[in-house]
Amino acid sequence: MKIGAVFPHLDIGNDPAVIRDWAQTAEGLGYSHILAYDHVIGAVHEGREPRLWGPYTEQSAFHEPFVLFGYLAACTSRVELATGILILPQRQTVLVAKQAAEIDLLSGGRLRLGVGTGWNYVEFDALNEDFGNRGARQAEQVALLRQLWAEPVLDYSGRWHRIERAGLKPLPGRSIPIWFGGFTDAAFRRAARIGDGFIFGASQQANLDAAEKVRLALDAVGRNPADFGFEALLNYQAGPDAWRSDIEAWQSIGASHVAMRGMAMRGIGESLGPPQAHIDALQTYWDVVGDLADADG
Repeated sequence: MKIGAVFPHLDIGNDPAVIRDWAQTAEGLGYSHILAYDHVIGAVHEGREPRLWGPYTEQSAFHEPFVLFGYLAACTSRVELATGILILPQRQTVLVAKQAAEIDLLSGGRLRLGVGTGWNYVEFDALNEDFGNRGARQAEQVALLRQLWAEPVLDYSGRWHRIERAGLKPLPGRSIPIWFGGFTDAAFRRAARIGDGFIFGASQQANLDAAEKVRLALDAVGRNPADFGFEALLNYQAGPDAWRSDIEAWQSIGASHVAMRGMAMRGIGESLGPPQAHIDALQTYWDVVGDLADADG
């Protein structure tokens, strides 16, 4: 089992030394990966129609994941850097391909690109992208990303993209893993068709139920679940009595990854407090569950 840690955007603050210390503590303890969320802007929820249902507002702080990973690539040497998730349809596909390739090169092949469709239509509008067709565009984006990483020059003509005899340089040297995230049956089916794995971000039981849906979707398209990654985000606020049993539940179904989430969100527990509390929580959690991790982190 690979045990990672979710980067605590909401509480970590802006001091680069603190961000470095959190990441280096995670790597030094043996966490296998750092997983970062993505929001470019936050929006006021009140007075919207349709209403915004997501958990974040204009008060929620998010470091931009590609810039953050460029910094963390230099601060660390082993830990994998995973987006969980990048809201792909609100971003330009070719630019994402370029940024992801650069992170993978500068980190020595440590990027895992988790993608999703998002929920904040205000954010899509601000980035001049269409919220209504985001699912269909995401599927085309994933195909194009993989082609851009593989071919030095390509001619591509899709429904939403056109590239005429052009390509990235430098190339990343591999096809960067693309995992999916989300909470809907459509997301589960899309991941089963074209993804390398899935990141489950709800509560423990909801995540386990969703994992079964993904397994059924994989069966439906003839894919072996053993060749597909499963990652669950596990809440620190669940407390020490649940930490091991939560991980063991995922081990029992053959999942490959989990990540400890210390940020309080969606009504889950209280905030851990200032940045140092999140650094301390890395040690506290690892003391209880570290022996469940793969020997190589």
